[in-house]
Parts: sequence; C-alpha cells; structure tokens
Amino acid sequence: MKRINNPQELEKVREEILGSRDPDKPCITICSGTGCHAFGCEKVTESFRAELRKQALEERIYIRTTGCHGFCEKGPLVVINPQKIFYQRVTPEDTGEIIAETLLKNNIIERLLYTHPQTGEKIVKEENVPFYKGQMRIIFGNNGKIDPTKIEDYIAIGGYKALSKVLRELSPPEIIDIIKNSGLRGRGGGGFPAGVKWESCRNAPGDKHYVICNADEGDPGAYMDRSLLEGNPHSVLEGMMIGAYAIGSDEGYIYVRNEYPLAVRNVGIAIDQLRECGLLGENILDTGFNFDIKVNRGGGAFVCGESTALMASLEGQAGEPRAKHIHTVESGLWEEPTNLNNVETWANVPLIINEGVDWYTDIGTENSKGTKIFSLVGKVNNTGLVEVPMGITIREIVYDIGGGIPGDGKFKAIQTGGPSGGCIPESLIDIQVDFDKLTEVGSMMGSGGMIVMDDKTCMVDTAKYFLNFLKDESCGKCTTCRDGTRRMYELVDAITRGEGKEGDIELLEELSWVVSEASLCALGQTAPNPVLSTIRYFTDEYEAHIKDKRCPAGVCKDLITYSIDEEKCTACGKCKKVCPSDAITGEKKVPHIIDTEKCIRCGACITECKFDAIEVA
Repeated sequence: MKRINNPQELEKVREEILGSRDPDKPCITICSGTGCHAFGCEKVTESFRAELRKQALEERIYIRTTGCHGFCEKGPLVVINPQKIFYQRVTPEDTGEIIAETLLKNNIIERLLYTHPQTGEKIVKEENVPFYKGQMRIIFGNNGKIDPTKIEDYIAIGGYKALSKVLRELSPPEIIDIIKNSGLRGRGGGGFPAGVKWESCRNAPGDKHYVICNADEGDPGAYMDRSLLEGNPHSVLEGMMIGAYAIGSDEGYIYVRNEYPLAVRNVGIAIDQLRECGLLGENILDTGFNFDIKVNRGGGAFVCGESTALMASLEGQAGEPRAKHIHTVESGLWEEPTNLNNVETWANVPLIINEGVDWYTDIGTENSKGTKIFSLVGKVNNTGLVEVPMGITIREIVYDIGGGIPGDGKFKAIQTGGPSGGCIPESLIDIQVDFDKLTEVGSMMGSGGMIVMDDKTCMVDTAKYFLNFLKDESCGKCTTCRDGTRRMYELVDAITRGEGKEGDIELLEELSWVVSEASLCALGQTAPNPVLSTIRYFTDEYEAHIKDKRCPAGVCKDLITYSIDEEKCTACGKCKKVCPSDAITGEKKVPHIIDTEKCIRCGACITECKFDAIEVA
C-alpha cells in the first residue's frame, strides 16, 4: 500500500481498490477465526489453493480468508460469493467438488448445507440460516467481508472514512458530543457512558493523555473481543484513533491476552500497515494529528481486566487494583489522564461517526443503545458469537438464534456477565437484555458471556464452579475478597458434599454482603452474584442439598447413586467398556449391575447408554 498523505488521497485509493475488483468474480470466503482454526480451516484453504492451481483457475476464482463468522460450532465455514452459498463443516476432501460443482456449474452440494433441526429444510444462503437471521450484525458482520491482514479490504468497505471525516470536519468537543448523544455505553462490563468518560479525560489536566484498548477478556467462555480483534482489527484501531484525537492523546496501548496469538498477530500486522501508508504516526492525513499505538500482552490474570490493575500491569507492576476515589480519566497510566474502553466499544465509534447519531439511537432501548455481541454457549443447539440489538429477549436469543435446548432438555437458567454475573431463571426468560434489566434481576451485562443451562444443571454446583474460579483469580490485595470468596466457596462446596447445615444459606447471604460492600474492585464487589442469584431463584435446591442431602439435578457426586434399570438394559456392554473404575459387571444377555462402592459417578455410562437404562438417584 502506498503512502496516503491527505483525505483526498484516501478517497482516491478507495476508488482505485473498488475499481480494480470485479464484484461478480467468484470468491471462496473461508472463515479463519480461532474456532475454525481448531476445526482445520488452514488445511481447507491449502486444499482450495492447490485445486485452483491444478485446474489453472487462480485468475478466475478468488480466495479470501476472513475472521470469525460467529457460527463456531459448524466450522470450518465456507461462503461462496456473490451467490452467498453457505457451506458448513467443510473438509479438504470437499474442496474439489465445491470448485467443480458450485463454482463452475452453479450446482448446490446439499450435504454441506445447514439443515434446519425442526423442519429438516436445507438452507442455501448464510443470511437465511436461523442462527444469523435473528441477529443484527452491524459490527461483527464485516468480519466475513474482509481479510484482516489486508488493509485494502478494510478501506474498500469504507475504512478510515470516519477518521478522515473527524480530522477534516469536526473539532474534539464536537466528536465527544456525538459519542455522548449516541448513548454508547462501555461494552467491557461497567456500561459507563463512553462520551462522558471521553469528556472527563479531555478536560483533565496533565502533560500527556493516553488511550487504552482493553482486550484482556478473561471471562470463561467469552471470546467476542478476541474474534473482533483478530477478524477486523482496523475497526478497533480506527475507533482508538478517533478517540485519541477527541481526547488529545498521541499515544495508545492495546492490552491483549497472551493466550490470543491470532489476535496479537493480526492487530500487529494492521498497525504495521497503518504506519507504512502514513495513517499512523506523525501528521496523519496532513492534519497535524500525531498518534501511535503499541501492543502489550497480558500475563493471564483475570483481575487485569479491571482498569487500574490493567494500567499497573502496563507499567510493569503487579496487576492489582487501586481505590477508586481517584479516577483513571484524571490519573491513570503513569498518573496521567487515561481513557480506557474495550475492543467492542472502540469498534462502535467509526460506525457512529459514519452512520450518524439518529441511526444509532434507533437501535436498542431507552438507556442501552446499539447492539451487543454475546458468546452463546452451554446447553443450546447453536453455539457461537451472536450480535443482537439491545432489548432483545433471552427467549429470542436461546430459541430463535440458539435453536433451543439439545435433545429433550428443558431450559432452566442462563448465566450472563461472566463468572461475576448472575443466573436468570426460566420464569424471567422474556425479560429484555440490556444493562439495566439484567442488573434489576441480579445479573449484569458484563463483557457478553451467556451460558445456557438445562434441567440437568445443579445450580448449587454452578455457584461453586464460579466461586472456585473467582477465589483463585482474586489478587489478594483486600481481605474481604481474598478470604471472603474462599470462605464462600468452602460453604458451597460443603453443601454439594452433603455437609451443609441449617443457617448456611443465611451465612452465605451475609458473607456476600460483606464481600460486595468492602472489596476494592469489581472482582470482589460482584463475586457474590452467582451465589446470591442462585439462592434468590433456586432456594429449594439449596434446601434439598442441606436438609434432604439430595441433589435434585443428579449432579453432586456425594449425594447421588447410579443404578441400572433391568427392564431397559439390553446387556449391550457399552457402559461396561467405558467405565473407568470397572464398577459395571454383567454377562451377555444379562442385565448389568453397578457396584456403588466402586462407582465414581463420572457419567460415562450415561453418555454411552442409548437405551436410557442408567438411573441416578
């Protein structure tokens, strides 16, 4: 890419890129996000390239490797453009047939199409797949249109048009007013109005102002920021540059998890490309604006997702939070005014500048504007990343987009907001998903994790799982968080082992109040949410564990026994083969028996039995 010296040259480059491309030229688009990498998308890409070389079709058919398309469960995903034919679970062995039949003859390969689980219908186009149909992918949708390692692709879809506009037409206060009027709230979990934060940072006295992108994303099961940063890094960088200009900053940092190698690689390539073409560095677009960005890898501490702990880590100190009486917008990185937003928040900024405040505020609810990207995982048919307008209901996400609960399972609860979020029961499945509604029912938006639970989930065990994570991730700086979360875990663990006592529920509630009120940062302040929400909505399960020494869901190992129903058992022997403790005995044609002394209650026999003969009591 040649150097771009001014806004006019940027538009000329965009026209040249678009003019050199034939929109009708066949294009094989291959999802190359981390999820599809796990399914072998690299081998699929290599096979496509080899087939095109073999048939001398390299000039006629284009290959584009893109970021994550969201439907991670069905990878590797391949979309044939311009027809938008959607193929799932493509293997290297399928590539020759796709070229021969679909690209050269325009025939559909039915076995590679998505099959609707209820109707059995074969769906051809990506936009008609139920998983995508219920979404509003104004941010995440561009992942499937560009190669994240090619700045030309981003410029072709309007990239850096927003930056050019603000540098050419708008003053910093005008930009801040646009962000304030848009209602954009931070997508990292706090939900604080982004424009208000920008304004406070700009007005704060200091020799230097910094902007930071929080790409730490430590929530288990959450990977929205990773996929956005690795699939469309330029949208994040452009947002940061606009924010830097508005705030008066000439230096920015991206703090990204070291466990995100593809995101680190792609954002590094994007930064190098920006410097090469003059869009990052000194005198950007000949406007006198100077700005540069550095990438820092985090060490894997969950607490470093908290702003002050993150900044301490950037400074080379231990990642520990500090008291909030001094705000980071006034004294943040190296005690200078600092504005921190997460990946998704920054990616919203160019969209708001390009499309306008009125367009953006038409999406969402009164106090929660725009869309939100969630990672939808757990006991749901369609798992992956979904982008939906604020105000959508949990039912719509779980059933219309997620395809409902697998098998004959029944929806029981959904946990939102990461490990510090709360569990929302089936009775509230029709509430709107926005910052305020989720808080009202004892949960929170968080960074966007959503874990669906079915009727085979024990809610006491769920609270124990999240407390186990949080007690280990506490930095230990404040006693209430360090010791309080550990004591809460010990109590819940005892309840799941049948050692719970009368009064434990009340003690847990009191401990939760102390930990929440006296902890220094949001980790401790929100750590009780899994306990409080499960007690609030599933008190009967706690009481069953404590009073009856029984786990209603059949999960807690110390409170259950496995047995085999003689009438259902066909003596096929499969359960016997998979039992790791040799607890199952029986001859051919004779119903098998489980030795409860040897049984470790691992559930392998239940998974293997096709006749529903294993009983849990």
